[in-house]
Amino acid sequence: MGSLIKKRRKRMRKKKHKKLLRRTRHQRRARGK
Repeated sequence: MGSLIKKRRKRMRKKKHKKLLRRTRHQRRARGK
């Protein structure tokens, strides 16, 4: 799944990109716990 996120990051280099980053950060925290 990491590769998929990297591909999305390259494609979304705009405002949506920041929203995606925030969502991934929340998911990473929940998964870590």
